[in-house]
Amino acid sequence: MMRVAIVGGGAVGFACAHALADEGHVVEVVDRGVPEAAASTGNAGWMAHMDILPLASPKAWANMPRWMLDPLGPLSISPSYFPRLVPWLVRFTLASRPSRIAHGAAAIHALNALAMPAWNRCAARSGVGGLFRNRGILSVWNRTSDFEAAAGLHARQSALGIAVERLDAAAVRRLEPAFGPEIVGGAFYETGLHVSDPRAVVDTLRAEARARGITITVGDVTRLRSKPEAVAVELSSGSVLTADRVVIAAGAWSKRLAADVGDRVPLDTERGYNITVAPGTLGLSRPVMYEGLGFVTTPLDIGDRIGGSVEFAGLDAAPNWRRVDAMLGRLKRALPHAKVEYGVRWMGFRPSIPDSLPVIGRASGDARVVHAFGHGHYGLTQAAATAEIVAAILGDRAAPLDPTPYAASRF
Repeated sequence: MMRVAIVGGGAVGFACAHALADEGHVVEVVDRGVPEAAASTGNAGWMAHMDILPLASPKAWANMPRWMLDPLGPLSISPSYFPRLVPWLVRFTLASRPSRIAHGAAAIHALNALAMPAWNRCAARSGVGGLFRNRGILSVWNRTSDFEAAAGLHARQSALGIAVERLDAAAVRRLEPAFGPEIVGGAFYETGLHVSDPRAVVDTLRAEARARGITITVGDVTRLRSKPEAVAVELSSGSVLTADRVVIAAGAWSKRLAADVGDRVPLDTERGYNITVAPGTLGLSRPVMYEGLGFVTTPLDIGDRIGGSVEFAGLDAAPNWRRVDAMLGRLKRALPHAKVEYGVRWMGFRPSIPDSLPVIGRASGDARVVHAFGHGHYGLTQAAATAEIVAAILGDRAAPLDPTPYAASRF
Protein backbone atom coordinates (compact mmCIF):
# COMPACT_ATOMS: atom_id res chain seq x y z
CA MET A 1 0.00 0.00 0.00
CA MET A 2 1.29 3.45 -0.96
CA ARG A 3 0.21 7.04 -0.44
CA VAL A 4 -0.57 8.40 -3.89
CA ALA A 5 -1.28 12.06 -4.68
CA ILE A 6 -3.04 12.76 -7.96
CA VAL A 7 -2.69 16.30 -9.26
CA GLY A 8 -5.83 17.01 -11.27
CA GLY A 9 -9.52 16.42 -10.63
CA GLY A 10 -10.81 15.84 -14.14
CA ALA A 11 -11.93 12.63 -15.82
CA VAL A 12 -8.38 11.27 -16.07
CA GLY A 13 -7.47 12.21 -12.51
CA PHE A 14 -10.53 10.65 -10.90
CA ALA A 15 -10.37 7.56 -13.12
CA CYS A 16 -6.78 7.11 -11.89
CA ALA A 17 -7.91 7.66 -8.30
CA HIS A 18 -10.45 4.85 -8.52
CA ALA A 19 -8.06 2.47 -10.28
CA LEU A 20 -5.41 3.02 -7.60
CA ALA A 21 -7.90 2.78 -4.72
CA ASP A 22 -9.04 -0.54 -6.20
CA GLU A 23 -5.51 -1.79 -5.56
CA GLY A 24 -5.54 -0.75 -1.93
CA HIS A 25 -3.55 2.48 -2.11
CA VAL A 26 -4.34 5.54 -0.02
CA VAL A 27 -5.26 8.18 -2.58
CA GLU A 28 -5.57 11.96 -2.41
CA VAL A 29 -6.76 14.04 -5.37
CA VAL A 30 -5.66 17.68 -5.53
CA ASP A 31 -8.21 19.57 -7.63
CA ARG A 32 -7.96 23.19 -8.79
CA GLY A 33 -11.67 23.50 -8.03
CA VAL A 34 -12.57 25.44 -11.20
CA PRO A 35 -14.79 23.01 -13.14
CA GLU A 36 -16.13 25.78 -15.37
CA ALA A 37 -12.76 26.01 -17.16
CA ALA A 38 -12.01 22.30 -17.25
CA ALA A 39 -12.10 20.40 -20.52
CA SER A 40 -13.38 17.38 -18.59
CA THR A 41 -16.65 19.11 -17.76
CA GLY A 42 -17.29 21.30 -20.81
CA ASN A 43 -16.38 18.99 -23.69
CA ALA A 44 -18.65 17.51 -26.35
CA GLY A 45 -19.26 14.34 -24.35
CA TRP A 46 -18.05 11.88 -27.02
CA MET A 47 -16.51 8.47 -26.50
CA ALA A 48 -14.58 8.80 -29.76
CA HIS A 49 -12.90 5.38 -29.63
CA MET A 50 -13.30 4.97 -33.42
CA ASP A 51 -10.76 7.70 -34.23
CA ILE A 52 -7.34 6.66 -35.47
CA LEU A 53 -5.74 9.76 -37.03
CA PRO A 54 -3.60 12.34 -35.22
CA LEU A 55 -4.39 16.01 -35.73
CA ALA A 56 -1.15 16.28 -37.71
CA SER A 57 -2.61 14.44 -40.69
CA PRO A 58 -3.36 15.03 -44.39
CA LYS A 59 -6.95 15.94 -43.48
CA ALA A 60 -5.78 18.77 -41.21
CA TRP A 61 -3.23 20.09 -43.69
CA ALA A 62 -5.81 20.00 -46.51
CA ASN A 63 -8.19 22.21 -44.54
CA MET A 64 -5.63 24.39 -42.78
CA PRO A 65 -5.01 27.04 -45.51
CA ARG A 66 -8.74 27.71 -45.80
CA TRP A 67 -9.21 27.73 -42.03
CA MET A 68 -6.24 30.00 -41.32
CA LEU A 69 -7.49 32.67 -43.73
CA ASP A 70 -10.51 33.16 -41.46
CA PRO A 71 -9.60 34.63 -38.04
CA LEU A 72 -12.88 33.21 -36.67
CA GLY A 73 -12.57 29.90 -38.51
CA PRO A 74 -12.18 26.39 -37.07
CA LEU A 75 -8.47 26.98 -36.32
CA SER A 76 -6.80 30.24 -35.42
CA ILE A 77 -3.65 31.50 -33.74
CA SER A 78 -3.62 34.76 -31.83
CA PRO A 79 -0.96 37.01 -33.42
CA SER A 80 0.40 37.99 -30.01
CA TYR A 81 0.71 34.31 -29.01
CA PHE A 82 2.31 33.12 -32.25
CA PRO A 83 5.98 33.58 -31.15
CA ARG A 84 5.37 31.39 -28.08
CA LEU A 85 3.70 28.74 -30.24
CA VAL A 86 6.53 28.42 -32.78
CA PRO A 87 8.28 25.47 -31.01
CA TRP A 88 4.94 23.61 -30.85
CA LEU A 89 4.27 24.31 -34.55
CA VAL A 90 7.72 23.00 -35.51
CA ARG A 91 7.00 19.74 -33.72
CA PHE A 92 3.53 19.61 -35.27
CA THR A 93 5.12 19.90 -38.71
CA LEU A 94 7.60 17.13 -37.91
CA ALA A 95 4.74 14.95 -36.66
CA SER A 96 3.09 15.35 -40.07
CA ARG A 97 5.70 13.24 -41.85
CA PRO A 98 4.16 10.01 -43.24
CA SER A 99 6.23 7.76 -40.95
CA ARG A 100 5.22 9.76 -37.87
CA ILE A 101 1.56 9.82 -38.89
CA ALA A 102 1.62 6.02 -39.23
CA HIS A 103 3.28 5.71 -35.82
CA GLY A 104 0.79 8.12 -34.24
CA ALA A 105 -2.22 6.43 -35.81
CA ALA A 106 -1.11 3.04 -34.48
CA ALA A 107 -0.67 4.46 -30.97
CA ILE A 108 -4.02 6.28 -31.04
CA HIS A 109 -5.78 3.13 -32.22
CA ALA A 110 -4.12 1.02 -29.52
CA LEU A 111 -5.23 3.39 -26.77
CA ASN A 112 -8.72 3.92 -28.20
CA ALA A 113 -9.20 0.16 -28.64
CA LEU A 114 -8.65 -0.15 -24.89
CA ALA A 115 -10.94 2.79 -24.11
CA MET A 116 -14.40 1.22 -23.99
CA PRO A 117 -13.37 -2.09 -22.41
CA ALA A 118 -11.69 -0.02 -19.68
CA TRP A 119 -14.75 2.21 -19.26
CA ASN A 120 -16.96 -0.88 -19.08
CA ARG A 121 -14.79 -2.25 -16.28
CA CYS A 122 -15.00 1.11 -14.52
CA ALA A 123 -18.78 1.22 -15.02
CA ALA A 124 -19.19 -2.27 -13.53
CA ARG A 125 -17.99 -0.94 -10.17
CA SER A 126 -19.36 2.60 -10.35
CA GLY A 127 -22.40 4.60 -11.40
CA VAL A 128 -21.01 6.04 -14.62
CA GLY A 129 -22.45 3.32 -16.85
CA GLY A 130 -25.91 4.84 -16.54
CA LEU A 131 -24.57 8.02 -18.14
CA PHE A 132 -23.61 6.38 -21.46
CA ARG A 133 -25.82 6.87 -24.52
CA ASN A 134 -25.35 4.33 -27.33
CA ARG A 135 -26.86 5.92 -30.45
CA GLY A 136 -23.83 5.84 -32.73
CA ILE A 137 -21.86 8.79 -34.09
CA LEU A 138 -22.28 10.37 -37.53
CA SER A 139 -19.78 12.32 -39.65
CA VAL A 140 -21.14 14.48 -42.47
CA TRP A 141 -19.54 16.30 -45.40
CA ASN A 142 -20.58 19.36 -47.38
CA ARG A 143 -17.98 18.88 -50.14
CA THR A 144 -18.23 15.91 -52.48
CA SER A 145 -14.47 15.86 -53.10
CA ASP A 146 -13.73 15.70 -49.37
CA PHE A 147 -16.29 12.92 -48.87
CA GLU A 148 -14.74 10.89 -51.67
CA ALA A 149 -11.25 11.47 -50.26
CA ALA A 150 -12.38 10.10 -46.87
CA ALA A 151 -13.06 6.67 -48.38
CA GLY A 152 -9.43 5.69 -47.76
CA LEU A 153 -9.71 6.49 -44.05
CA HIS A 154 -12.95 4.52 -43.78
CA ALA A 155 -11.29 1.54 -45.45
CA ARG A 156 -8.44 1.70 -42.91
CA GLN A 157 -10.92 1.86 -40.04
CA SER A 158 -12.84 -1.12 -41.40
CA ALA A 159 -9.59 -3.09 -41.71
CA LEU A 160 -8.96 -2.42 -38.01
CA GLY A 161 -12.38 -3.80 -37.08
CA ILE A 162 -14.05 -0.40 -36.60
CA ALA A 163 -17.60 -0.56 -37.95
CA VAL A 164 -18.22 2.34 -40.37
CA GLU A 165 -20.98 2.69 -42.97
CA ARG A 166 -20.63 5.23 -45.78
CA LEU A 167 -23.91 7.00 -46.59
CA ASP A 168 -25.04 9.05 -49.56
CA ALA A 169 -26.95 12.29 -49.01
CA ALA A 170 -30.34 10.58 -49.07
CA ALA A 171 -29.24 8.00 -46.50
CA VAL A 172 -27.92 10.74 -44.22
CA ARG A 173 -31.28 12.51 -44.33
CA ARG A 174 -33.14 9.26 -43.65
CA LEU A 175 -31.02 8.89 -40.53
CA GLU A 176 -31.24 12.58 -39.54
CA PRO A 177 -34.01 14.42 -41.47
CA ALA A 178 -33.00 17.82 -40.05
CA PHE A 179 -30.05 18.17 -42.43
CA GLY A 180 -30.35 20.60 -45.31
CA PRO A 181 -29.30 20.10 -48.94
CA GLU A 182 -25.69 21.19 -48.36
CA ILE A 183 -24.81 17.82 -46.79
CA VAL A 184 -23.59 15.50 -49.57
CA GLY A 185 -22.56 12.38 -47.66
CA GLY A 186 -21.83 10.84 -44.31
CA ALA A 187 -20.23 8.01 -42.35
CA PHE A 188 -22.06 6.25 -39.53
CA TYR A 189 -20.21 4.60 -36.64
CA GLU A 190 -22.73 2.37 -34.91
CA THR A 191 -20.46 1.66 -31.92
CA GLY A 192 -19.94 5.35 -31.16
CA LEU A 193 -21.18 6.54 -27.78
CA HIS A 194 -21.69 9.79 -25.95
CA VAL A 195 -22.56 10.64 -22.36
CA SER A 196 -25.56 12.37 -20.84
CA ASP A 197 -23.35 15.26 -19.67
CA PRO A 198 -19.55 15.21 -19.31
CA ARG A 199 -19.77 17.16 -16.07
CA ALA A 200 -22.08 14.49 -14.67
CA VAL A 201 -19.39 11.88 -15.39
CA VAL A 202 -16.77 13.80 -13.41
CA ASP A 203 -19.24 14.66 -10.63
CA THR A 204 -20.20 10.98 -10.31
CA LEU A 205 -16.57 9.86 -10.15
CA ARG A 206 -15.88 12.58 -7.58
CA ALA A 207 -18.87 11.66 -5.39
CA GLU A 208 -17.97 7.98 -5.47
CA ALA A 209 -14.36 8.84 -4.62
CA ARG A 210 -15.51 10.65 -1.50
CA ALA A 211 -17.82 7.75 -0.61
CA ARG A 212 -14.96 5.26 -0.70
CA GLY A 213 -12.62 7.41 1.39
CA ILE A 214 -10.48 9.06 -1.27
CA THR A 215 -9.36 12.45 0.01
CA ILE A 216 -10.14 15.44 -2.21
CA THR A 217 -8.18 18.63 -1.57
CA VAL A 218 -8.98 21.87 -3.37
CA GLY A 219 -5.83 23.78 -4.23
CA ASP A 220 -3.45 24.92 -6.94
CA VAL A 221 -0.26 22.85 -7.09
CA THR A 222 2.67 25.13 -7.83
CA ARG A 223 5.58 22.75 -7.60
CA LEU A 224 6.69 19.15 -7.17
CA ARG A 225 9.87 18.64 -5.18
CA SER A 226 11.70 15.32 -5.02
CA LYS A 227 12.96 14.36 -1.57
CA PRO A 228 14.67 11.15 -0.50
CA GLU A 229 11.77 9.96 1.64
CA ALA A 230 8.81 11.20 -0.46
CA VAL A 231 7.62 13.56 -3.18
CA ALA A 232 6.50 16.96 -1.87
CA VAL A 233 3.46 18.54 -3.50
CA GLU A 234 3.53 22.28 -2.85
CA LEU A 235 0.31 24.32 -3.05
CA SER A 236 -0.14 28.05 -3.63
CA SER A 237 -1.68 28.28 -0.16
CA GLY A 238 1.67 27.34 1.35
CA SER A 239 0.53 23.85 2.30
CA VAL A 240 2.75 20.91 1.42
CA LEU A 241 1.49 17.37 0.88
CA THR A 242 3.83 14.40 0.82
CA ALA A 243 3.27 11.16 -1.04
CA ASP A 244 5.09 7.97 -1.94
CA ARG A 245 3.93 8.36 -5.52
CA VAL A 246 2.45 11.23 -7.55
CA VAL A 247 0.35 11.19 -10.72
CA ILE A 248 0.33 14.34 -12.85
CA ALA A 249 -3.12 14.57 -14.45
CA ALA A 250 -3.55 18.33 -14.47
CA GLY A 251 -4.43 18.69 -18.16
CA ALA A 252 -3.38 22.02 -19.64
CA TRP A 253 -1.64 22.96 -16.36
CA SER A 254 0.70 19.93 -16.38
CA LYS A 255 3.67 21.35 -18.28
CA ARG A 256 5.42 23.16 -15.43
CA LEU A 257 4.91 20.21 -13.06
CA ALA A 258 6.46 17.81 -15.58
CA ALA A 259 9.45 20.14 -15.78
CA ASP A 260 9.87 19.86 -12.00
CA VAL A 261 10.56 16.14 -12.44
CA GLY A 262 12.85 16.33 -15.43
CA ASP A 263 10.61 16.38 -18.50
CA ARG A 264 10.33 19.25 -20.97
CA VAL A 265 7.04 18.44 -22.67
CA PRO A 266 5.78 20.46 -25.67
CA LEU A 267 2.34 20.92 -24.19
CA ASP A 268 0.22 23.85 -25.32
CA THR A 269 -3.39 24.83 -24.99
CA GLU A 270 -6.14 24.52 -27.55
CA ARG A 271 -8.91 26.82 -26.39
CA GLY A 272 -12.21 25.18 -27.28
CA TYR A 273 -15.59 26.93 -27.46
CA ASN A 274 -19.15 25.69 -27.32
CA ILE A 275 -22.74 26.72 -26.72
CA THR A 276 -25.45 24.55 -25.19
CA VAL A 277 -29.03 25.23 -26.27
CA ALA A 278 -32.33 23.68 -25.19
CA PRO A 279 -32.71 19.91 -25.68
CA GLY A 280 -34.06 19.04 -29.11
CA THR A 281 -33.27 22.44 -30.64
CA LEU A 282 -31.21 20.95 -33.47
CA GLY A 283 -33.56 18.07 -34.22
CA LEU A 284 -30.71 15.53 -34.16
CA SER A 285 -30.75 12.21 -32.31
CA ARG A 286 -27.02 11.47 -32.17
CA PRO A 287 -23.61 13.21 -32.13
CA VAL A 288 -22.44 14.62 -35.45
CA MET A 289 -19.01 15.67 -36.74
CA TYR A 290 -19.18 18.34 -39.46
CA GLU A 291 -16.12 17.52 -41.54
CA GLY A 292 -14.44 20.59 -43.02
CA LEU A 293 -16.64 22.96 -41.01
CA GLY A 294 -14.68 22.38 -37.81
CA PHE A 295 -17.32 21.68 -35.15
CA VAL A 296 -19.49 18.94 -33.66
CA THR A 297 -22.96 18.72 -32.14
CA THR A 298 -24.12 16.44 -29.34
CA PRO A 299 -27.66 15.83 -28.00
CA LEU A 300 -26.72 15.82 -24.32
CA ASP A 301 -29.49 15.21 -21.78
CA ILE A 302 -28.98 18.78 -20.52
CA GLY A 303 -29.23 20.34 -24.00
CA ASP A 304 -27.91 20.29 -27.53
CA ARG A 305 -24.22 21.24 -27.48
CA ILE A 306 -22.49 22.86 -30.47
CA GLY A 307 -18.74 22.88 -29.97
CA GLY A 308 -15.34 22.73 -31.52
CA SER A 309 -13.02 25.41 -32.77
CA VAL A 310 -9.29 25.39 -32.05
CA GLU A 311 -7.76 28.65 -30.86
CA PHE A 312 -4.16 29.02 -29.73
CA ALA A 313 -4.01 31.99 -27.39
CA GLY A 314 -2.70 30.58 -24.12
CA LEU A 315 -4.26 30.23 -20.68
CA ASP A 316 -4.66 33.91 -19.83
CA ALA A 317 -6.33 35.66 -22.80
CA ALA A 318 -9.99 36.61 -22.47
CA PRO A 319 -12.52 34.47 -24.40
CA ASN A 320 -13.34 35.60 -27.93
CA TRP A 321 -17.08 34.89 -28.04
CA ARG A 322 -17.23 35.89 -31.71
CA ARG A 323 -15.84 32.42 -32.37
CA VAL A 324 -19.11 30.94 -31.11
CA ASP A 325 -21.11 33.28 -33.37
CA ALA A 326 -19.00 32.20 -36.36
CA MET A 327 -19.51 28.54 -35.49
CA LEU A 328 -23.28 29.07 -35.36
CA GLY A 329 -23.08 30.69 -38.79
CA ARG A 330 -21.43 27.56 -40.18
CA LEU A 331 -24.04 25.41 -38.43
CA LYS A 332 -26.80 27.17 -40.37
CA ARG A 333 -25.32 25.81 -43.60
CA ALA A 334 -25.96 22.24 -42.46
CA LEU A 335 -29.09 22.80 -40.35
CA PRO A 336 -30.87 25.76 -41.96
CA HIS A 337 -33.98 25.49 -39.77
CA ALA A 338 -32.20 25.36 -36.41
CA LYS A 339 -32.90 28.26 -34.03
CA VAL A 340 -29.78 28.67 -31.91
CA GLU A 341 -29.78 32.32 -30.89
CA TYR A 342 -29.83 31.60 -27.15
CA GLY A 343 -27.74 29.26 -25.04
CA VAL A 344 -25.02 28.89 -22.42
CA ARG A 345 -21.57 29.66 -23.82
CA TRP A 346 -18.33 28.08 -22.61
CA MET A 347 -14.62 28.27 -23.27
CA GLY A 348 -12.11 25.78 -21.88
CA PHE A 349 -8.58 24.49 -22.31
CA ARG A 350 -7.58 21.28 -24.09
CA PRO A 351 -4.07 20.04 -23.25
CA SER A 352 -2.54 19.63 -26.70
CA ILE A 353 0.58 17.69 -27.70
CA PRO A 354 1.87 18.13 -31.30
CA ASP A 355 1.69 14.41 -32.16
CA SER A 356 -1.80 14.01 -30.61
CA LEU A 357 -0.57 11.36 -28.16
CA PRO A 358 -0.94 11.83 -24.41
CA VAL A 359 2.03 11.67 -22.07
CA ILE A 360 1.77 8.52 -19.95
CA GLY A 361 4.64 6.96 -18.03
CA ARG A 362 7.26 7.53 -15.36
CA ALA A 363 8.97 10.91 -15.11
CA SER A 364 12.57 11.05 -16.27
CA GLY A 365 13.83 12.76 -13.12
CA ASP A 366 11.86 10.83 -10.50
CA ALA A 367 10.39 7.38 -11.16
CA ARG A 368 7.98 7.90 -8.27
CA VAL A 369 6.06 10.37 -10.46
CA VAL A 370 3.87 9.16 -13.31
CA HIS A 371 2.54 11.38 -16.11
CA ALA A 372 -1.10 11.08 -17.26
CA PHE A 373 -1.91 14.22 -19.25
CA GLY A 374 -2.04 15.79 -22.71
CA HIS A 375 -5.01 13.85 -24.10
CA GLY A 376 -6.19 16.74 -26.29
CA HIS A 377 -9.63 15.91 -27.73
CA TYR A 378 -9.66 12.42 -26.17
CA GLY A 379 -9.53 13.03 -22.43
CA LEU A 380 -12.98 11.60 -21.73
CA THR A 381 -12.52 8.76 -24.22
CA GLN A 382 -9.12 7.65 -22.91
CA ALA A 383 -9.51 8.38 -19.18
CA ALA A 384 -10.31 4.86 -17.97
CA ALA A 385 -7.70 3.27 -20.24
CA THR A 386 -5.08 5.72 -18.98
CA ALA A 387 -6.03 4.87 -15.40
CA GLU A 388 -5.43 1.16 -16.00
CA ILE A 389 -2.02 1.90 -17.53
CA VAL A 390 -1.06 4.17 -14.63
CA ALA A 391 -2.14 1.57 -12.06
CA ALA A 392 -0.03 -1.07 -13.81
CA ILE A 393 3.03 1.21 -13.93
CA LEU A 394 2.75 2.06 -10.24
CA GLY A 395 2.20 -1.62 -9.47
CA ASP A 396 5.39 -2.56 -11.33
CA ARG A 397 3.57 -4.95 -13.66
CA ALA A 398 2.98 -5.15 -17.38
CA ALA A 399 0.55 -2.50 -18.66
CA PRO A 400 -2.46 -3.55 -20.80
CA LEU A 401 -0.61 -2.08 -23.79
CA ASP A 402 2.96 -1.02 -24.52
CA PRO A 403 3.30 2.45 -22.95
CA THR A 404 6.48 3.32 -24.86
CA PRO A 405 4.80 5.48 -27.57
CA TYR A 406 3.34 7.73 -24.86
CA ALA A 407 6.48 8.24 -22.79
CA ALA A 408 7.81 11.75 -22.17
CA SER A 409 11.21 10.56 -23.38
CA ARG A 410 9.94 10.69 -26.99
CA PHE A 411 10.56 14.44 -26.89
